[in-house]
Amino acid sequence: MGTKILSLHFMTKNVKYWPVYLISALPFWLMYFLSDLSFLVTYYLIGYRKKVVRKNLINSLPTKTIAEIRKIEKAFYKHFTDLLFESAKFITVSRNDIKQRFQVVNPEVFSEYFAQKKSAIMYTAHYGNWEWLAALPLALQHRVVTFYQPLKSRYYEQLMKGSRERFGATAVPSGKGYKALIEFANRGEATATCMIGDQSPKRKSSRHWVRFLHQDTAFLVGADRIARKANQPVFFPHMRKISRGRYQVEMVLLTDKPTEATPEDIIEKYAATLEGAINEAPHLWLWSHKRWKTKKEVV
Repeated sequence: MGTKILSLHFMTKNVKYWPVYLISALPFWLMYFLSDLSFLVTYYLIGYRKKVVRKNLINSLPTKTIAEIRKIEKAFYKHFTDLLFESAKFITVSRNDIKQRFQVVNPEVFSEYFAQKKSAIMYTAHYGNWEWLAALPLALQHRVVTFYQPLKSRYYEQLMKGSRERFGATAVPSGKGYKALIEFANRGEATATCMIGDQSPKRKSSRHWVRFLHQDTAFLVGADRIARKANQPVFFPHMRKISRGRYQVEMVLLTDKPTEATPEDIIEKYAATLEGAINEAPHLWLWSHKRWKTKKEVV
């Protein structure tokens, strides 16, 4: 799909995408007005996953008072509805606009690796606006690769893939990720690969247990192993929300010697860094996810 998602010709041929396109084409001020209305409906009328969010916040931030928890809870839902509209806006936002709204504050750390033709991994999370990480090709010289879990709906699969690739990123199904990285390496292409690591592992997936946000938490094993196999440095893109629709990303190095670290070391460094980011701005994390549905077995 790629950048064709912007063309009128493409949208005419794919009438099914027009509802999303029309929302995406709204000016930012109107989009955020609708986001405010959506917040009122989502939080006060529907109460979308409110019990899950409240439970997660109370268990993860035990030093906070109930008044502080409610304040964070409301801030999360406001950010959540903003995120939904911003994800749609990404389909039509201009190159110049997104470069002003989404900035990497220290791209030079990647430039050094690119000069050496070395690839790197970005161990990302459902924090800030992770969908806008697909704009990284505008800031980095590397080929940006984003791993994703295939969706059951072909409609949303194609829409999501086209949106993520329109500025030059390459979206690859997670199951084919390592093979794709090897192919890029064989072609002499330096890659910067986004892998989300804070989702709850599936029942049969490999996992590593970490004390995270005051709870025993299972982390999916994957990015750490790829980093060690491919000998690629690992970064955490710490995203900060400067204002509505404006984000800055700081690339935080987790390890530049992955072959000397164990997979557990990389995961634990990632978890600690993510926890620090969450404590800094808790409303930016995806609290509606049932993160702790997997329980650690007591031996």
